[in-house]
Formats: sequence, C-alpha cells, structure tokens
Amino acid sequence: MNKVAIIGAGTMGNGIAHVFAMNGFKVNLVDVSSERLAQALETIDKNLWRMVAKEKIDEARKTETIENIETFTSIEEAVGDCDLIVEAATENLDLKLSIFKEIDKYSPDDCILASNTSSISITKIASVTDFPQNVIGMHFMNPVPVMKLVEVIKGYHTSDNVTSKIMELSKTLGKVPVEVNDFPGFVANRVLMPMINEAIYTLFEGVAGVEEIDTVMKLGMAHPMGPLQLADFIGLDVCLAILNVLHDGMGNPKYAPCPLLVNMVTAKSLGRKSGEGFYKYEKGSRDIVVSKSFA
Repeated sequence: MNKVAIIGAGTMGNGIAHVFAMNGFKVNLVDVSSERLAQALETIDKNLWRMVAKEKIDEARKTETIENIETFTSIEEAVGDCDLIVEAATENLDLKLSIFKEIDKYSPDDCILASNTSSISITKIASVTDFPQNVIGMHFMNPVPVMKLVEVIKGYHTSDNVTSKIMELSKTLGKVPVEVNDFPGFVANRVLMPMINEAIYTLFEGVAGVEEIDTVMKLGMAHPMGPLQLADFIGLDVCLAILNVLHDGMGNPKYAPCPLLVNMVTAKSLGRKSGEGFYKYEKGSRDIVVSKSFA
C-alpha cells in the first residue's frame, strides 16, 4: 500500500492522516469543507512541531509529513488511485452508508475500504458496496498520533486476506492491532460506554458530584481520566450515539442512555468541543472546572 485516502478532516480524520503521512504514505485528505481541511493541516502542523520540540522527529521528517498530504473536497477526485480508504466521518449510519456508496463507486475494485466507526456494524456498512469482502473496521483511538490501539473489526464478509493486511499495516504505523468480531460496540465501547453511562446515572441520582465520581475512578481504579471527563473528551453526542447503537443492537435495557445525557446533548452541551459538558473548558487553557450546571 502506498496511497491512502482519509474521508473526514475532523479530530479523528486529521489524526489518522498525520499518522499515515508520518510513516511515508501519500495521503489524500477529503472533506466537504475547505475551512475544515485548512484547520486540519494547521492542527497536524502544530502537532508535528510539538514532536520536533520533544525530539521525537526532526524538522526534515516534519516537512516530509506535511508534503505527503494533499487535500480534496471531492471524493471522486481523491479515491481513484488509492490502495486504502479510511472513512472517519461523524458517527451517523446514514452518513456512513452514503459515503461508502460513493467511495465504492469511484475507488479501484481491489481497494480496501475501512471505517473508523466506534460502534456501527461493519457488515451493515459493507452491504452497500459491491465488494463487501474488502470492507473492514479500523477503529483508531483519540488522540490518534499518541494512542497505540487499533481495533480491527471483521465484518461478516470481510476476507482473511484483507484482515491480515490491515493487521500488518497497523503495525507498520506503530500501532498495536487487536482483531475483534462485528457486534454492537465491538470491545472498546461495549465495555467503556456502559461505565460512562453508569457514571452519569450516579451523578443524575445524586450519589456524588462530578469531581467526586471522577476522583473515585482515577484514584481507586487507576484510570488516567475520570469517566465524566472522558465523556467530555469523547463528545457527549458521540457517547449518546454509541449507547443508542448498543441499546438498539442488543435490545437490553441496561444500555439505555441516561436521561441526563440525552438532555445535555439536546441542549448542545457536548463536552470539550462545545466548551462545556460536565466541566467547563476555556479556549487556550488546560484548566477545567465543574460546569455551573453541577457546581
């Protein structure tokens, strides 16, 4: 594999583009928004300079990484000569199905089509393509340049050859791939999201406050970040979307999203990306305080 297209220039998309480009791949980064593409390149550049400052890479590799990335606003123009396409759009089934129909139409027949979905069925995504055996999940963790795990998800029709290639490719990127099967939430979010949801219920029912819940989990369970702060970091809308997938896919009430989470998303209190969730985030500051809604 030499050329890769990344669909979506948001937090995950620009992180995935960063990692591929830094490891010598030619990357076509695609987004409908030219502004978002410019922001993505700015973010990648800033993160690379941080790596230079920490002496993890030199300036020559930083320059080469940026030169490996080309931006596009058209999927048709971006995917025609790619060996691999990684979709990293919003966690929305209809949007992903629409994207996969388009990339399937314009990409080479032997191109591997991967989704960075954190919960949506790879089998369902593959069903809208002509070559479902070439469709697989590559669930990177945020922040992509830092986190080592790639959850590799085999759909019902995903070939062993494609799975093997993606496992080896992930290692080439300096990641640790773990193969899992295609069930709602896979492994990472099937385990993580019920914990986050239970933490929100614990707050909702008045058992303890935001800082108290997070402190118990950090100090008592050796978690680097408490579940409520982690929910803010992921995005409360993303947490809700994943819980809905789990609830619908499993048919089990234990996955039902907490009403507080539903209300916060409805109110567009989405966590760090909106400036406020369980905590309040000031732009340019690393300090956080409990949101006024819970203080």
